[in-house]
Amino acid sequence: MFKGRHFDRSIILLCVRWYLAYGLSLRDLKEMISERGISVDHSTVHRWVVHFSPLIFDRFNRRKRSVTGKWHADETYIKVRGQWMYRYRAIDSVGDTVDSWFSQQNLAAAKRVFTKAIERHGRPQRIVIDGGQTNREAIISCDMISRLQERLHLQTKPILIRQSQDLNNRIEQDHRRIKRRVRPILGFKSFSSATIPLAGIEMVQMMRKRQGRYSHNPNPSLAEQFDALAVAF
Repeated sequence: MFKGRHFDRSIILLCVRWYLAYGLSLRDLKEMISERGISVDHSTVHRWVVHFSPLIFDRFNRRKRSVTGKWHADETYIKVRGQWMYRYRAIDSVGDTVDSWFSQQNLAAAKRVFTKAIERHGRPQRIVIDGGQTNREAIISCDMISRLQERLHLQTKPILIRQSQDLNNRIEQDHRRIKRRVRPILGFKSFSSATIPLAGIEMVQMMRKRQGRYSHNPNPSLAEQFDALAVAF
């Protein structure tokens, strides 16, 4: 994973972790690392984030523990080149992140996140959403496809959809964790440049929620989780 890199593994992981976890710009990181006597360009840090965070996220997903059968789903908005795009997210009844997806279209994002979540975690008993019809259409569509694929559509009950703005305050609060980190970035320059960092930011939030399973350490820090996932390569 780190073979042939000019910089030491610990420096690369430190920069990737700090960028995804804290409200720092790439130039902030460049200045902080230079105070340690290491000269690295901000564009190099960006390349590290783009290259390594998906690899670490893939490893994390293999350790991710299961979620409950009651979900809360909602969308939030991320600005890309001055335009608002959709970050669709779902959490379970205890606040653990189920899944997320970034898209230029609301319905496409909703369908994708439910499809991924059902494939990974199985069909939930209930999903709480706000009053929007887009969310309801996406759930009904993904639920029907899932039941047909399993050939259990006659025996399996449809997913219960509950529409309530008040009950969905749980995920509205969870959105703030992501928005707080995105704010210092001051907008992404393209859709493709936003996708990987946003997924990495979601991964860090799941790490903070202790959603990964580590047999040797039941309560690892962020740094310990990054190290454990990187050692696997």
